Formats: sequence, C-alpha cells, structure tokens
Amino acid sequence: MSGPRDTMELPEPAILAHYPAALGLLTGFDHAPRLGRATAAAPQAERYAGIGTRRALRSTVPGLAARPAARPGGVRLIGRVESLGDGLVSPVQANVLGALRRALAVALAMGEAFAAQTGLAELKKANLEARLPEVRRAEFTDLLSAEALVVLHVFGNATAFLLAPHLGEATVEVGGVDEVLTDNAILGLQGVLWELDQDIATLAASEALLVAVVAGFAEQLMAKVALRAATAARAGAFTAGSWRVEADQLTLAGFTPARKARGGTLTMTFKKPQEVIGNHIAKYQAMRLARMLMAYDFDRKMNPFAEIGGFIFTFMGDGKPGTGKTTLIQMMAGLLDGYCRVAGYPFRYQNFSIDQIDSYQGKSGQNAKAFVQNVLDPAVIGFGTIDDVDQVAGKRGDRQSSAGQQEVTAVFMEAFAGANTVVRGNCTFGMFSNFPENVDDALRQRAGARFLVDGPQSREDYIDILTLLLGRNHSIPLGDHQLFAAQEIRRAVDESFLSHGRPKEDGLIRVWDEVSARLGPLDTLAKIGTYLKAIQQADARFTGRAIKNIADAVKVRAMDFELPDAWMDEPELFLFKSYDEKAAMIRDLMRPVTVDMVVQEINRYADSEFRYADKSDEVAIEALVRDMGRMDEAKRRYVGGKG
Repeated sequence: MSGPRDTMELPEPAILAHYPAALGLLTGFDHAPRLGRATAAAPQAERYAGIGTRRALRSTVPGLAARPAARPGGVRLIGRVESLGDGLVSPVQANVLGALRRALAVALAMGEAFAAQTGLAELKKANLEARLPEVRRAEFTDLLSAEALVVLHVFGNATAFLLAPHLGEATVEVGGVDEVLTDNAILGLQGVLWELDQDIATLAASEALLVAVVAGFAEQLMAKVALRAATAARAGAFTAGSWRVEADQLTLAGFTPARKARGGTLTMTFKKPQEVIGNHIAKYQAMRLARMLMAYDFDRKMNPFAEIGGFIFTFMGDGKPGTGKTTLIQMMAGLLDGYCRVAGYPFRYQNFSIDQIDSYQGKSGQNAKAFVQNVLDPAVIGFGTIDDVDQVAGKRGDRQSSAGQQEVTAVFMEAFAGANTVVRGNCTFGMFSNFPENVDDALRQRAGARFLVDGPQSREDYIDILTLLLGRNHSIPLGDHQLFAAQEIRRAVDESFLSHGRPKEDGLIRVWDEVSARLGPLDTLAKIGTYLKAIQQADARFTGRAIKNIADAVKVRAMDFELPDAWMDEPELFLFKSYDEKAAMIRDLMRPVTVDMVVQEINRYADSEFRYADKSDEVAIEALVRDMGRMDEAKRRYVGGKG
C-alpha cells in the first residue's frame, strides 16, 4: 500500500490562466483521428448562408492560433452541445460546457505543475531553442508521455467530479475510449475531445442524456488512462503526491478517481420495522446496522464502530422463498433513507442483479466493479444488495457457471476481503439467496454476519402477518390474541439468541454432544477452542475465516445496545459531533463479552454452515435418485418394447 501523501494546493490563479486555452479547445480545432473511428459528421460550419457561427474566437492554445476555429471536419464541442437545444443555451448545456472548460483548465494547470516539478518545463524550453542534448531525448519523450497521461486523467477526473451533482436517473452505455494519444498533453486533449464529440453526436439523442454521456465518457477515460499509466515511465511525481483544488473541493490523488457526493433517488416501497413479521434477529441486526452506518464521520472518513469493532461490512441473508428477504431490504433502505434525510447526508442504494451479467468478456466484471465502487464511495452512506447471489456469482469449478458469473465472483471476493479492502464504515453489502449452498464457499465465508430470514414461525407470528396483510377493510374480530405483542423486538431477540445456546443442525449437535460429554460446560477459552477444532474436524470448510466472522459477530453483540431515537431525530446530539466525541459516546454504551455470547455465536454461525452443507448434499442426492429412477423406468420401457 502507498504511504501518506503530502497534499499541495493547485492555485486558483494558475487554473484561471488556462481558461482561454480551454475555451479555445471547446470552440474549435482540427483533428485527424489515429486510433478512433469516426461515427458522426462534424457540426455545420454555418447555420445560415452568409452568417458565421455564434463565436468567432480564435484558439489561444499554443500552436493552434494560426488555425481557423471551425472547418468542415473540425471538432467544435460548443456547437455540438448547443445543437441539442432549440437555439438558446439551456441550464443543462451551460453546466456541461462550464464543467468541461473548468476541467480542461484544471488539467492544463496540473500538467504545468507536473512539468515544473519533474524538469520537463526546462526540457521543453531547451527543445524549442534547439539545444536539447541527444542523451536526454529519451527522458524528454518519456516525460511528455507522462504529462499527457496526467493531463488526460485529471481532465476525466475533474469532469466526472464536477458533473456528479447534475447526474439524473438516465444512463448511457459509453464504450471504451480509443483516441488516447500520449505524444504530448495538447494532442492528447484534442484526441479525447474529438472522441467525446463523436459520442455526444451518436449517444446524446436528447439533452436529457447529455450529462450521462459526458460523465460516462469521463469515467471510461479515467479507466483507460489509469491502465496505461500502470506501466508508464516517469509518472511517479504525480502518483506520489496529491493536489487540492479548493474552489471545487477536489483532491487529485494520483490516477485515482475523486468521488463527488451524490445520492440516488429511491423509488422502492419502504417497509416499517413493525411490518416485518418474524425474522427477529435479522430485523434487529438490520435496524442496528442502519444506525451504525449513521455514525460515519465524513471528515475523518471513518466510522467509530469500524474502528472499535462490531461493524458489519458484509452479511448474508438466506431463507426459503417468501420468507421476507425483500421486505428486510425495503425496511433497511427505508430506515437509512429517513435517517440521511434528517441529517442531510447523501444516501446511495444499489442492487446488483442477474441483469448485469453480460455476454461480452470482461463486461460483467466491469459492472460488478462499478457497483462496488459506487457503494464504497466515501462521500455517501451506501447500501448495496446482491439479490439471488447464487445466480449472480458463479461457483468456482462449476461448469454450469458462465464466464461472466466467474468474473463477478472474483470481483466480489477481492472487494469484500481482499488485500486492498478498507472498511471505512460508511457502507454495507448484503448478499441474499434462497439457495446459499450454491454460493461459492469462499465468497459465502466473506459474509461477516449471517441473517437467517425464516419468516413467521409461531402461531402469534401467523396471526400478526395475516392481520397486517388483510388491512382494515373488514370487520372480522381479532379474537383471543394480543396483536403484535410477539413482535416486541427486544424480547423476541433475547429469546432467539438464547435458543442458540445449543446447536440446531443434526451434524453440529453430534459434535456438541461429544465435546460437552468430554469437557463439560464450555466456560473457558480452552474448552471453546476445543469445540471449534471439533467443528473443523467435522467440516473442513470451518477455517480461520469462520473464526474471524464469529469473533466479529461477538463484537457486534458487545455493541448490543440501541442508539437512542433522539440521536437520529436530532443530529446535533450525536451525528454532528466530532469523531472522538462519537467514539467516546459509543464506548460508554458497550457491553462486556460473555461466555454465553461466544457460544451462541459459534452455534449460530456453525449451524448455518452445516445447514448449507446438508442442504447441498440433500439436493445432490435427490438429483441422483431422480436420475436413477429415470434410468430404471427407461430400462423397463426398453425391455417391454423388445418383448
């Protein structure tokens, strides 16, 4: 991992000095594409006979001043953007053009700073004066290429950052950027602006799609340049430092995208906690996790719960169809949306589904990476769900899994517990499945918490859910029942946890009985460790990662307290306090870890693994029995036909 960066200021006067050059690039220049292929015609040189275009400005880009601003086949982004409207510049067009000019100016200023820092500025001067030593020509070429990469990435980075607040619900599939030229910075900008002009012409069918096209192009440009920069020489001066553009609150940290806080507009139907019947532990943990997320400190970029322990970064919710997984998602998303509205925080919810598995090689992995990055964005409170994860992510070694599903599995495994995974505590990922036994073992074990979503269980649960779903348009008497008393969350959760004092799955019960008979009550760490080893001997998949997940679950139990409602309703009481104050308030509420907590969490986790294994084996056995039955019937019919 890279060390800490020294952040320098990119002065505003230096950026403003490049405004004329940026405007010149937007106004017009000629470009003959080398790598890209033209897909659209250039804008008309004149709108009416004898009347020139709106702006008759000459380019102030060095080396371009003698060229006319507009020629047939030239690139004129201002004209291209304005052609989408009705003749008057709209607010959307103004936002896009303003962002492009600002991004170009920031990129050129960054290129100038890079040249000064690396000695490229002196080499440029020597080259112009024909006194560049031959022995330094290779260095000069490498530095020019590095400067071009820096300028191109900063242009894409700043464009995406500045346009983020203006993005709507419209999405556009922008392909990769081909015209990435690294001879020098100006030629590089001309190349990508030419391709952006082509994309606007072919993809921005309306003004509503304009922002999506430009922002999508900027993201693709950053990805392409970052890939090139990984093997580029002499770019170290840029990757080792960071620069701050104070006016835009933009930090340039190497070839890493800067993210602008932007929440999504949720259109799902939210559910209130009282509308979730049964699923007591899952409901309780989801409610607590929603409040944990709200403790995230946007200045420190860290959550006290993530630092102290007990934060759930990934969890898996499994259960039979119709037991309430979707309802649980709707409840948690609704809680987070409401809390964030009160606090004024940006909230982003995204779901990754089977629709994002693509037949093109590499595209499914790209979709998965984009999903993960959007949820991880440290400028938002994020909640990401992966519905039917057994269908979305392929099981390694399974010939039935497509290449796209295998790509998704690799991305999620790296994102959830990889070498570069950083848990800030601003987001959580939930994987949901009706068939968790079909999920890759390593991916499933990356779920730090298990939510058994088993729906209503007791007689009281069934009365409550029937009453809730029938609504009020009836006069049927309730009868001998205290409505929703069984849903009292604290009591129900305590009963659910106590039920895990002894295992529930047959395979684990045998291990428990054998260890208990030999050691007696599991009241020391040595005895508990012996129990864990016995579980591992019964199921080889019970590895060190399982122990880590159990320990994390125990830490969650130590955080088994309710953040007061007032803290969510009045942000000044908790949410808006400093990081250290929030951490101190949380520590005051913590509970000590007990033997019962540890044993219950071991049984809860191990039960789930044995349940997955038993179900997987049973499914396989049933399939074999069906196949054998078919074979016997086929033989019987075959012999009968012969007779």
